[in-house]
Amino acid sequence: MIMRIFQVVARPGKEEAFSRFFHETAIPMLKGTKGIVHVLPGAPRPESPREFSFVMVWDSLESLRNFVGEDYQSPHIDPAEVEMVESRTIKHYDLVEG
Repeated sequence: MIMRIFQVVARPGKEEAFSRFFHETAIPMLKGTKGIVHVLPGAPRPESPREFSFVMVWDSLESLRNFVGEDYQSPHIDPAEVEMVESRTIKHYDLVEG
């Protein structure tokens, strides 16, 4: 299984708009995506008020590629997010189950 950590920094002044998108669009969409085993959304904390994240567990690299395309190592965002997002990062790991 593949663990994908996706982090987004909202543009200053766009935190509320991005939060709505995050809760109303992104979380439900990811939870309904074929191949995702688990989704852990992370909302901002007081010390990092513009930072949002997702930890996703995918059943396979093939499922992840089916969702984002061959360039799965780039942090893709929905076109609706472009005006709200200052930066984004993505990391992938093999999931270790203990």
